[in-house]
Amino acid sequence: MSLNIGVFAVQGDVEENLASTRAALDELGIKGTVSTVKTPDQISKLDGIILPGGESTTIGQLSLVNGSLKKIKEKIEAGMPAMGICAGLILLAKEVKDHTVGKTEQPLLDLLDVKVERNSFGRQRDSFEADISMESIKIPKFKGVFIRAPSILEVGKNVEVISKLNEKTIAVKQKNILATVFHPELTHDVSMHKYFINMIK
Repeated sequence: MSLNIGVFAVQGDVEENLASTRAALDELGIKGTVSTVKTPDQISKLDGIILPGGESTTIGQLSLVNGSLKKIKEKIEAGMPAMGICAGLILLAKEVKDHTVGKTEQPLLDLLDVKVERNSFGRQRDSFEADISMESIKIPKFKGVFIRAPSILEVGKNVEVISKLNEKTIAVKQKNILATVFHPELTHDVSMHKYFINMIK
């Protein structure tokens, strides 16, 4: 069986996620194709999807136009694994506010039972790296890259907290959804992408 994995390519860290996912497939010895997807038709054929970092409002607005957001929601609700990174996490969330301006009016998939704060660690100039641990998914050490990162303020009862940094929740899992506020595709370590591929498999 060959996996068909898509990276949602409206805007953001698309190339880096393509490279990390291909490297993860190679390391696992699993057959699969990894491609960019934009249209509902492309999304309907996927076994798993990565919603990359970028500008969450832009991604949401552009995805509404061609109906891709609706198709992503349908597929995830039907059980397709999804990995949301930074802006992708925001897109998956049920509720979002901004650290500076408060409540935001932006399209959300309303699938991940979390409340997210955008720009929680500061703006672009406040970007940083930190060693983090995700013991519950057997990744004891990982280099987290935080770029204008959000944080998860609250989680619902079915959401598992995978990692925290300075008491802020930075990675969660809910059934077929994996989500991080940091950018795993910006390191040479493909452990997170391998874990996601195993979720699909």
